[in-house]
Amino acid sequence: MQSLRMIENWPVPTAAAAVVRADGSVAGAYGPLEHRFPLASVTKPLAAYAALLAIEEGAVELDEPAGPEGSTVRHLLAHTSGLAFDEQRTMAGPGTRRIYSNAGFEALGDHISKATDIPFPQYLHEAVLAPLGMTATELPGSPAKDGVSTVADLIRFAAELQAPRLLAPQTLAEATRVVFPGLTGVLPGYGHQKPNDWGLGFEIRDGKSPHWTGAASSPRTFGHFGQSGTFLWVDPDASAACIALTDRAFGPWAIEAWPKLTDAVLAAGTA
Repeated sequence: MQSLRMIENWPVPTAAAAVVRADGSVAGAYGPLEHRFPLASVTKPLAAYAALLAIEEGAVELDEPAGPEGSTVRHLLAHTSGLAFDEQRTMAGPGTRRIYSNAGFEALGDHISKATDIPFPQYLHEAVLAPLGMTATELPGSPAKDGVSTVADLIRFAAELQAPRLLAPQTLAEATRVVFPGLTGVLPGYGHQKPNDWGLGFEIRDGKSPHWTGAASSPRTFGHFGQSGTFLWVDPDASAACIALTDRAFGPWAIEAWPKLTDAVLAAGTA
């Protein structure tokens, strides 16, 4: 896929990218696919997937108490628990504001660990990584931001997000629809969004502007980006997903480069 060669011109030391069709086949890939990159917040969709599996298995329930008083597993996944960005401090009542929160995902990981009596990194490995064959991926720390992976492994995850085998399709569908619609909040790196739509662990494109996906991305597009210069999106209307991993921190370069790549990928199609 010629459009992926655009990453050659990104001002980054190392970059790799791939496009995955809805049937799980690879439409194109470029760069060192086996290179291990810090994921930063692209860790969150992996952690969320493990949480959804814990819900399906009955280890936890979506609406059981978790996190600060009045909050539930649903609130933690949807960044509406009221917890601050990076500390266990309550800033709002549950369900009233979209406060993007690493602390919320750490509380979620702790809650699942206690419920299953399995450390969350191990639970993630057993529930998601091992079944998908993601052998180069690990979580050495926070479920919010400390994942390490490769494009080759995330190709497998992108295929799962388009045709789930581990989760019931209706569970994934619920997770990738807007939860607590209409809430405003700050999208890190892009400022205040009204509304700041989110699913269960996945950011929803909807009508956000500015945004890290492309102008041609459908409102149903979901995924995540990371401050380590990484992103993964799935566009159901395009029947495609795209992964890009780099080793340069997110900044103005990414704000400029990422939407151009996405629009080029969407224009090229995946046939």
